[in-house]
Amino acid sequence: MLIVTLAILIALLALAIPVAAGLGILGLSLSAIYSKLPLSLAMGEIAWGTSNNFLLVAIPFFVLLGEILLRSGMAERMYNALVLWVPWLPGGLMHSNIAACAMFAATSGSSVATAATIGTVALGEVEKRGYSERLFLGTIAAGGTLGILIPPSINMIVYGVLTDTSIPKLYLAGFIPGLVLAALFSLTVLLICLIWPRLGGAPTETSWRQRIAALPDLLPPLIIFLAVLGSIYAGWATATESAALGVIAAAAIAAWNRKLTLKTLLSAFEGTMRTTAMIMAILLAAYFLNFVITSIGLTGQVNRFITNLGLSKVQLLIVVVIFYFILGMFMETLSMMVATVPVIAPIMINAGYDPVWFGIMIIILMELAMITPPVGINLYVVQGLRKRGRIDDVIIGASPFVVTMMVMLAILAIWPSIALWLPSMAAT
Repeated sequence: MLIVTLAILIALLALAIPVAAGLGILGLSLSAIYSKLPLSLAMGEIAWGTSNNFLLVAIPFFVLLGEILLRSGMAERMYNALVLWVPWLPGGLMHSNIAACAMFAATSGSSVATAATIGTVALGEVEKRGYSERLFLGTIAAGGTLGILIPPSINMIVYGVLTDTSIPKLYLAGFIPGLVLAALFSLTVLLICLIWPRLGGAPTETSWRQRIAALPDLLPPLIIFLAVLGSIYAGWATATESAALGVIAAAAIAAWNRKLTLKTLLSAFEGTMRTTAMIMAILLAAYFLNFVITSIGLTGQVNRFITNLGLSKVQLLIVVVIFYFILGMFMETLSMMVATVPVIAPIMINAGYDPVWFGIMIIILMELAMITPPVGINLYVVQGLRKRGRIDDVIIGASPFVVTMMVMLAILAIWPSIALWLPSMAAT
């Protein structure tokens, strides 16, 4: 049954069928082959039950928040301010790319939005200052993945819904690992530019007066971050309500800067509807697929198979990491989460792993999938912004950061308190 499932899935991916349609077709195919009952009759109820989940309302809010930041020019001003603060480091603006991605991640909740936004404002600097184009592109693709690790995060909301895990705890757990991973990305750039100085480009000349004058442009992301997370931990709002507060804060700042025009709003609404429709289509199809594989007994078979292997706790973790690394090469991350987490998470939790800690591991594995070919979405986003050359350049530029993420996974496995310290402090 598992072999047939994987064979159909690979065939659908090879045919380049849209992810949502592919998952739906896979569910219908498995139902026709293995079920005595027409499981397709449950599609309406599953679609209603999924789309009626209050927590998922946060998704369009976070997408709209990112759209307003991009279209009102706040993201561009934030990037230009960060450029003035890191020119002394070997690698110069590549550190700005990572820092800007980390700051934008603290407001957007989406890796694709983070990579697209920072890429839009940063790519013009490659030729001006003689950077290695491949490495420069790699910093945007890898830095963009921070969008789902540094809270707030759309993927954390999905994981929390799938596993019934506290989303505020997941947000707290992602904060320190997100900053550590951003620092490791910068360290990677630093080491590469120290070994091969020609890749680091020409330094940017600036003064303390310019840096201080640019500081107000860094305030909007901080205000929005405090509005979103501060409202949750102060007990004023749920995760969904805090996302709405973030939209209000972003709109208020854009209006204060006289950038909240009707054209800006209409463009933001259109972008939000497109992205939300895509995400919800994937979620609905993946939930139906989960219902089918549970009904035909595939979930139980996988559980029994892994249990019968007699793996130790560490061996089980290694197998899961390898599984997601390979699967992430061929599947879009959100659909991969919804299709696999309901099967894998109970196994890991039964083995003694903390569900919050495992959630952060899953998020980092999803980040890894975003920059591993052939289906790494951030690779295509950056290449699409570049509008020339081959995607090989982006893949090669992002490859050092694949190693960095593997190091981050090892660090979290050895020191789980990096993720669990803040949630434990909040609990006390």
